[in-house]
Amino acid sequence: MALAFLRHLARWRRRHPTLPLLGDTRLRGEREAALLRWSVKVLGAEMAQRFYASGLAGPAAPVPAGPTHLGVTSRTCRQSDIEHDWLRHWSRLIGTPPAYHRKLWEDCFILQALWEAGMLAPGRRALGFAVGREALPAILAAHGVAVLATDLDAGDSRARDWIETGQHGNATDGLFRPGLLERAEFDRLVGFRAVDMARLPQDLQQGGFDLVWSACAMEHLGGLDRGLDFVVAAMRCLKPGGIAVHTTEFNLDGAGGTIGRGATVLYQRRHLEALGRRLARDGHRMLALDDGHGDGMLDRFVDLPPQDHEASPLGAIFPPHLRLSVRGYPVTSAGIVVVAGSGHP
Repeated sequence: MALAFLRHLARWRRRHPTLPLLGDTRLRGEREAALLRWSVKVLGAEMAQRFYASGLAGPAAPVPAGPTHLGVTSRTCRQSDIEHDWLRHWSRLIGTPPAYHRKLWEDCFILQALWEAGMLAPGRRALGFAVGREALPAILAAHGVAVLATDLDAGDSRARDWIETGQHGNATDGLFRPGLLERAEFDRLVGFRAVDMARLPQDLQQGGFDLVWSACAMEHLGGLDRGLDFVVAAMRCLKPGGIAVHTTEFNLDGAGGTIGRGATVLYQRRHLEALGRRLARDGHRMLALDDGHGDGMLDRFVDLPPQDHEASPLGAIFPPHLRLSVRGYPVTSAGIVVVAGSGHP
């Protein structure tokens, strides 16, 4: 009983570091640990700034005239990708300079995989899951692709946090990008529907789409197995030869523990390899996973919480975010590419 009370008290103090009348409730060691975290972020931001100044990334990085073939496979995010022409092309269409941030990498990876598979072409049909306010539906439409964008129903209690943080979508208005195509063409090609990734409607699982995608969504379904079940179910939405591309949180410590349940779970290589075997039994083919850590300096920099970099007591800080700590686990983004087989089980 006493141990449970102390744990409850510790959690309460973490949620309420400052109280009226009492002020800062943190102990000296806790305050110094927080300052150490911000100091590490400052050093990371300085490293990234030097790369930006050299033109390897950021606004000064040269932009290629068109897409560059990479020979994409399932893989993890790394510094060299941010500095490569293939990512610079897609980041320009997204409207963001190539920054050392894994979320930008995820969108670019999805577009690169779809382009290399010949899916960015008029006449293709795409299905996007948990799209929020992504630029991807507009980019696909600008290439002539018909898109059905989906997200969790706004009335679902699970959507509350995404709505509060501006990451939820409930219509096509938040998906339109005027610099990519005319509104009339966008409206002709892009539709929206509320869909629960954990319970895909049967009418969508009839093999009517050329491509499906999700960006950092499968890890938010409550458990490791639930995310994998989603990937398997989404394959039934594809025509034979269609392409599925999904990005997710990836625990770089493959031999250690991980987070298997909760609001955010962390996949390891063994989980994705098991997914590949499961998909193969259904007649599909997941491209081999390249989970190399990368050899860049920023591949070894792990961003620590908090992630609200403007809340720093040292001024606004924007460190690289290719790696981060999630409850003490070293995490990056991974993308998987799956080719649909000729039939469904």
